[in-house]
Amino acid sequence: MAQIEPGQSIIRGRASAQEKGPVMAGMADLVIVNGKVLTMDASHPRAEAVALAGGVILAVGSTAQMRDLAAPDARVIDAAGGTVMPGLIDSHVHLFQGSAALEFMAMEGVETVADAARTIRTYADANPDEPMILGTGTAYGLMDGRNPTRHDLDAILPDRPMALLSPDIHTLWANTMALEAANLLHGAPVPEGSVIVMEGETATGELQETGAFGPVLTLSRTGGRDMLGYVTGAEPEPPATEAERAADRRLLAKGLAHAASHGITTMHNMDGNFYQLELLSDLDAAGDLKCRMQVPFHLKNYDPLDRLEEAVEMRRLYTGDRVWSGRVKMFMDGVLDTHTALMTRPYPGTRTIGEPVFEPDHFNEACVRADAMELQLSVHSIGDLATRRTLDGYAAAQLANGRRDSRHRIEHIEVIHPDDLPRIRQLGAVASLQPRHSPLGDYFPILPQGTLLHDDQYPYAYAWQRIRETGAPVIFSTDWPVIPVDAMRNIQCAIAPLQPGAPWDVRPQTLMDTLVSYTSGNAWVEFNEGRKGQLATGQMGDVVIMDRDLEACAPNAIHAARPMITICGGCITYAA
Repeated sequence: MAQIEPGQSIIRGRASAQEKGPVMAGMADLVIVNGKVLTMDASHPRAEAVALAGGVILAVGSTAQMRDLAAPDARVIDAAGGTVMPGLIDSHVHLFQGSAALEFMAMEGVETVADAARTIRTYADANPDEPMILGTGTAYGLMDGRNPTRHDLDAILPDRPMALLSPDIHTLWANTMALEAANLLHGAPVPEGSVIVMEGETATGELQETGAFGPVLTLSRTGGRDMLGYVTGAEPEPPATEAERAADRRLLAKGLAHAASHGITTMHNMDGNFYQLELLSDLDAAGDLKCRMQVPFHLKNYDPLDRLEEAVEMRRLYTGDRVWSGRVKMFMDGVLDTHTALMTRPYPGTRTIGEPVFEPDHFNEACVRADAMELQLSVHSIGDLATRRTLDGYAAAQLANGRRDSRHRIEHIEVIHPDDLPRIRQLGAVASLQPRHSPLGDYFPILPQGTLLHDDQYPYAYAWQRIRETGAPVIFSTDWPVIPVDAMRNIQCAIAPLQPGAPWDVRPQTLMDTLVSYTSGNAWVEFNEGRKGQLATGQMGDVVIMDRDLEACAPNAIHAARPMITICGGCITYAA
């Protein structure tokens, strides 16, 4: 048997069974030994070793037992006491945007005007042919506590188009040249829920939501194709050239490899079009798809509901275990920072309750029609009124179509009204949450009292454990590139959140609950329970080997744990 010890080079690429030809019946082509195996299978929760054959789990048991199953030329990986568990499933990402963000100007950690000027000018000098400088992960309040205007950005870079995208991908700030090139300097019609912030007859430079900033993104190096599934859900027009398709495939392959380096073997995209499905299928055919991908149809508020037939066609055409569809994404509201999240009462010191993307009757009709087509729904919902209206839509679908095992998802739920807590479980819905979105994590600042929330709303903000305690299904994800696709930091934010005191009511989650929400729970929500998400005989050979025992880590230090090896369908997709 070919031994592979920690730290040694491991061949990346296709499954070993494909490289070596058929494996003897009942013999393993890849064996992982000496691990702390967490199977996520309640009937056999822990083990020492795992054997794979032909891309699926052959057996789980002791190191001696699994060695006995190894074929003569099998690969053997020594986990050296590290946790071995099912490959992580990130159930809410924007792959194309995350991939592009790996190459665009990174604004993460830039917090002062001086730092912003230095970062922008350095990037501009190093990229003289960039058609528009696009920064990602730009903090709200970048200009000494206030958001940038076009004049602020002109002072840094006046002679080239430039735009800065917020971390949540809901706000963009553009300089004058970018606004002019996008024909937005003097305003323009935008869909409901989107805003071009104006000062008299001229745009300030702040563009809220995709309907407002979409035209600016078309000026970027990717022509906005990376954001098209998010902005409109439509196809590139004019169609992408073969050179553009090749560039986009390269970009997606880079993003997939980056995700695999964090132990991820499946991702659920939250934006999509046929173009992305075609690119991912091309990568799969070429052997370059390092993560399984589900891609939804994106229904916008201005779309005729007949467009749902496109979602049905996506489901019909893409049904594999590696690239598939079958889900519809919608937005109910915006985000707290811009007061566009939809709330049950006005934000402190204001008269606004936010910006609805769909009006209730329109949304309910969309839910009824999509549910009747047996499509799964994913709805972005940040504010407590947005979550109430989303649940109302799911209730309307049940009333019209009858109750079924729909597993409709609510994405984010950053604030929930206590009256709506039990409704998630009652309606058979799923809470799809991102622990590191919370200011109780390590990425975003604590919300100052009296700004975005009333004091009595704090216990129901980012109330992940409260939701879990109702018995509602809870699944976890990152929302990459809103936050990095770093699963371990996300896990730490769930099990060791900050404790800022009143008026917060912070309730940590257990490590095992959190890991289930990242593995078997996420497999369940994609209707793949019993087929993936557990280390059990016959399930897909998706495994991550960590460099340490996660159960032995202090909760506030678990972010330091890193994947040593990631395996997807028996393929080693990443090795440290």
